[in-house]
Amino acid sequence: MMQMNRQSLRIIFMGTPEFAATSLKALTDGGFNVVAVVTAPDKPAGRGLQLQQSAVKKLALEHQIPVLQPEKLKDPTFLETLRAFKADVQVVVAFRMLPEVVWNMPPMGTINVHGSLLPDYRGAAPIHHAVMNGESTTGVTTFKLKHEIDTGDILLQAPLSIAEDETTGSVHDRMMVAGAHLLVQTLDRLLEGSIQPTAQPMQSGKHAPKIHTEDCKLNFELTAREVHNRVRGLSPYPGAFTMLGGKTLKIFRTSLTVIPSEKAGNISTDGKTYFRIHCHDVQLEILELQLEGKKKMPVADFLRGYRFTESLVG
Repeated sequence: MMQMNRQSLRIIFMGTPEFAATSLKALTDGGFNVVAVVTAPDKPAGRGLQLQQSAVKKLALEHQIPVLQPEKLKDPTFLETLRAFKADVQVVVAFRMLPEVVWNMPPMGTINVHGSLLPDYRGAAPIHHAVMNGESTTGVTTFKLKHEIDTGDILLQAPLSIAEDETTGSVHDRMMVAGAHLLVQTLDRLLEGSIQPTAQPMQSGKHAPKIHTEDCKLNFELTAREVHNRVRGLSPYPGAFTMLGGKTLKIFRTSLTVIPSEKAGNISTDGKTYFRIHCHDVQLEILELQLEGKKKMPVADFLRGYRFTESLVG
C-alpha cells in the first residue's frame, strides 16, 4: 500500500445523486484511478417519462469510466464483473445498503462518506435531522463499512457549522463539497499509511431515520423555535406541511417573532403583507409556502390571491 499512488490505486465508486457525483468529480479531477462506477438503474422521469441517467452515471460516461447498474447487488453476474475490476478499495457515497459480499470484496475494504459526525445521526437522513433538532454544528465522516449500518471504524471527520436560519438544502450543498474534500484527504492519508482507524461506540443518542410523511406534519402546540427548526429541516424537500381550508399547505421558510400567541394553530394576517401562525409560545411568521395545486411562492404573492375563510390551520 505504501508504494501506491493516486494513479495506481484502483477504485470502484458507488453512488447515485449529485451529492455523490461531486465526490466522484473530486476523484477524477485529482487524478485518481476510478476503474468503474456502480449506480442506480436509469429511471423514467419528467412529463414524457423518458429514462433519466443518474448524476453519477452522466459524469462517469463523460470520463469514459465503465458503468454498472445492477438491479440486485447479489446478482452473480454483477459480482463476477465487480471482481474482474480488481479494485483495491471501494468508495460509497449516497448509495443503497451493500451486502457483505460486496463491501468486503476489495483488500482495502469499502469507505463510506456520511453526512454527520458519527456516531451521531446514523441513518438515512442525517442532514435533515440535525437541522430539525436545531444543531449548530454537524459534519462529515469517512469510515470503513461493516455489518451494522454506519458503525464502522472512523477514518477522518470534518465539522460543519449550521447557521441559525439555514435550511437542509443549504447545508446539503456545503456538505457535498466538504465530503468530497474529506474523501480525497482520506484516500491520500490511506496511501501514506497515516490514518489510524478509530472504533465507534455502538450506542448513539441521536438518530437519523428515513423521513416519512407523518414526520412532515407540523404541530403548533410546540414552541415557535421547534416548529421553525422543523420547517427549515424539511426545506426544500420533502417540505413541512399543515392543512388550510382542506388543502395541504407546505411551508418552506419561516421567521421567529416575539408576538405572543393565543390558541395554537390560530392564524393572524392582514391579508396583504403578513401571515402568522400561533405556536405554543409566540407567533411564527410564514415567508414562503405552497398551497396544494399551486406553485411555491413568497407569502405576499400568496396573500394577493387567497381569501381567508378560516381562522385555524391544522
